Amino acid sequence: MKPLLETLHAKAIDLWTREGILKEGITVTAAPLSVKEAIGDPEADDFPIQKGKEKLVEAVFRDARGQAFTDHYGNFSGTLDEVAALPLTTNRNRSVFISTLNAVSRSLGLCSNTVHCRDKGPGLCAKEVYETIAARHGRCKVTIIGFQPALAEAMNAKTDVRLVDLDPDNIGRTKRGVLVEGGEVTRDAMDWADLLLVTGTTLGNNSIDQFLTGKPVLFYGTTIAGAASLMGLNRYCPQSS
Repeated sequence: MKPLLETLHAKAIDLWTREGILKEGITVTAAPLSVKEAIGDPEADDFPIQKGKEKLVEAVFRDARGQAFTDHYGNFSGTLDEVAALPLTTNRNRSVFISTLNAVSRSLGLCSNTVHCRDKGPGLCAKEVYETIAARHGRCKVTIIGFQPALAEAMNAKTDVRLVDLDPDNIGRTKRGVLVEGGEVTRDAMDWADLLLVTGTTLGNNSIDQFLTGKPVLFYGTTIAGAASLMGLNRYCPQSS
């Protein structure tokens, strides 16, 4: 099978071509947002964006906004055909493509919730994510891919959880009551789980394919909004706008 990102890229270009917007002189911009602009005051200080590990970039297409997390960012302004021509070999280029896809998909009515939640939103989101998982799957073992503090705390309070993250500052430490494990245990943690709760940032760093094994998976976050709509992926991001 082709890598998901490759298939997604082809589908996006096909969509933009069919909509007659690929060659139009429409400007798309992406710029890193400050912590305050991105998430406001979430009543905690351990979110990755607050630590400077990641930035939230935002693309604007017509009147629609689309965002994506990345650890490698830069300003971009151009047309959709220029976005389509970017080689998706770096996190920076992928962040431009993904945020653009989110904005365009929202403008076309194909997806919603492409702008990160703010203030109390992450905490409320975490509770809703657990309730949704419980309603669909009952009590089950969950492996979380990517450290999102509120999610880790909420899930750990209700069910059996493992958490895998790539940030060396987190690995080996107990965060929000959960031991953070490193990437080397990913396969073991996936085999252990009944369900995978995976950050959409895996699309941005191009690690997403390893989580598409046929085991139930629920993606969270704004980054994967457009991709979920085009690729039929399960995504839940209830507090974003």
